[in-house]
Amino acid sequence: MLTKHSIFSNPNSLGKRKITSILFLLSIINCLPIDIIGQGNLLVTPRRLVFEGNTRSVDLNLANIGQDTATYAISLIQMRMNEDGTFETITTPDEGQRFADKNIRFYPRSVTLPPEEAQVVKVQLNRSNKLEPGEYRSHFYFRSEPKTVALGEEPAEADSTTVVDTTSISIQIIPIFGITMPVIIRIGESDTEVTMSDISLDMASDSTWTIKLKFNRTGNFSAYGDLLVDHISSAGESTSVGRANGIAVYTPNSHRWFDLKLQNIEGVDFSSGKIKLLYTARSDVKQKKYAEALIDLK
Repeated sequence: MLTKHSIFSNPNSLGKRKITSILFLLSIINCLPIDIIGQGNLLVTPRRLVFEGNTRSVDLNLANIGQDTATYAISLIQMRMNEDGTFETITTPDEGQRFADKNIRFYPRSVTLPPEEAQVVKVQLNRSNKLEPGEYRSHFYFRSEPKTVALGEEPAEADSTTVVDTTSISIQIIPIFGITMPVIIRIGESDTEVTMSDISLDMASDSTWTIKLKFNRTGNFSAYGDLLVDHISSAGESTSVGRANGIAVYTPNSHRWFDLKLQNIEGVDFSSGKIKLLYTARSDVKQKKYAEALIDLK
């Protein structure tokens, strides 16, 4: 039996936490590499699921940070990553791509959350011993369900001062929010390598600098990590001028283009010195360096 709980408490504990804990996390989310995604009034953590090694079961936490009760339908869909990092829905895999949905079980498939409450969705790996070495990926899709009037419930009456035109047609547009997140199965050891190329620094129209580059991936698994950008002055002083968290290059893609606007920091001269780029994989044990590049500025 699944229980509703705060996403910041023990997943096995019961009870409810006030939304202040969630808002506190949001206030520091830009400062810490927390795996969390949100859209509309739904907050999901973690932002991706990876089954590798002995991992057989993972908890997903869904939290309603809105003011109204909301219902979300949960399903698995297939997606392709384009070379610019955007996604599109597909039904058949590209060459070299493998779907994970047949080996993933999850429950419940729909959740209804009152305001300030959260619920665990259990995700389990199934029949992985029959999979060939490599990476398998599908995407969870969390879709908000529109509110409906219960059978027999009367609609709200119009105000006595309101003039109603009974000959007109009323159309109500209800926004539907959705969140997708990858679920990945990895069988075997990784031989993935990443390089960065085609690096350029350009002045944007709003007087800010933008760095452009291409991530090049080889190997059997996807790459996922953070990009750090430092400016090194002619005197050797290093200043952090940019950071992008959670950059992925998914299989079977061999490359991805990426743009990052840099910070305008007093004393940093982008016409001289050097720019250092560091792309590192995320790990709970040890941070792994995917790629590093150093370019001279003229």
